[in-house]
Amino acid sequence: MFRRRSAGATDGTAQDSPGARSPDAPAEEKPARSPAEAAKGRPTPKRSVAEAGRRQPITGSSRAGSSRGPAAPRTPQDKVKARANRAGKYEAMKRGEAWALNPRDRGPARALARDFVDSKRRISEYYMYVLIVLLAAVFLRNTSAQQIVSPLILVLVVVILADAWLIRRSLTRLMAERLPGESTRGLTMYSVMRALQIRRFRVPAPRVGPGTKI
Repeated sequence: MFRRRSAGATDGTAQDSPGARSPDAPAEEKPARSPAEAAKGRPTPKRSVAEAGRRQPITGSSRAGSSRGPAAPRTPQDKVKARANRAGKYEAMKRGEAWALNPRDRGPARALARDFVDSKRRISEYYMYVLIVLLAAVFLRNTSAQQIVSPLILVLVVVILADAWLIRRSLTRLMAERLPGESTRGLTMYSVMRALQIRRFRVPAPRVGPGTKI
């Protein structure tokens, strides 16, 4: 009933199978590539390979910087030197040296504004002293003392606003005379904030004293 296939028949069947092709087969018989593969000119990578290529460390992260190795430990001599450098820069900034100034303090307009504020005694200069007294009165349990705190704070705000208006008017006129064409953006606020500071704590330190003609 069952006939055994011959070796030739088996070989013929294997040759006729669609998956087996001879290496000498012509090019037109090779399987066609997908449109995406043909456009890129290379095989489409597997999903796992593509995801691994996208997982790159962010620049500046600890993983990216780990390849450079750990930073060298700072010795006590380095700490002492860094502390001395900071102290020297602060002293230079107090003296008003240009290289040590903060960006907000640089420029001839800011220097002129500092000299203008430091050349006069202003009510706003005592703002911090009055504020300390008012804060102390707030914590007192004396009812009469607390009743006068709010009116005093209101008066203090009005005085500061009036002084700021005077500073703006006088400084604008002075800038037009000494530094025509120089930008005055933010100069009024800079001058008012300096006027509110206690004179001995102003940085850069005042170069002129009260009463000096600017």
